[in-house]
Amino acid sequence: MMDELLMALAAAGGTAVVQAAGTDAWPGLRQALARWIGGGNEQREQAALERLDQTASALETAEAAEAEQVRTRQQAMWWQYIEFALEDLSDAERVQAAEDLRELLAPHISPGGGAVGGDVRISAESGSIATGVVHGDVNLRRPVFGHTSPGPENDPDDDWPQESIRG
Repeated sequence: MMDELLMALAAAGGTAVVQAAGTDAWPGLRQALARWIGGGNEQREQAALERLDQTASALETAEAAEAEQVRTRQQAMWWQYIEFALEDLSDAERVQAAEDLRELLAPHISPGGGAVGGDVRISAESGSIATGVVHGDVNLRRPVFGHTSPGPENDPDDDWPQESIRG
């Protein structure tokens, strides 16, 4: 299981992709993220560029009624894609890749912590993205689908989502 810092970085990456698509920040983020994902492998980099272009197109062409759903889906896809890229590395490689990703995302995070160009906020402490994403679309915890608990506000013995993030 990935630690919270890496999950926050992956979530921040998904948020940054969705927030930057269609803005002046897009070309720089698109190229830098594809290069990061490629890790020196031209085929992986090209595949990432194609996926990023598909994301931008999906966001641009979404009908108004489905725009939020498309945005949420794309954000989650990139979160997961970045998580998988980090999980496939050795511990030493993961540390370097996380630092590189943090530096790549830093220009897309405003000084107050919010993602540039949007209302999604990424908390930053000590110069690193560390504690979470606050918005209805993304939270720091790994998404859990199909859980039908009424939640602790209705059932004090229910500790979801905490039970869902354990081992």
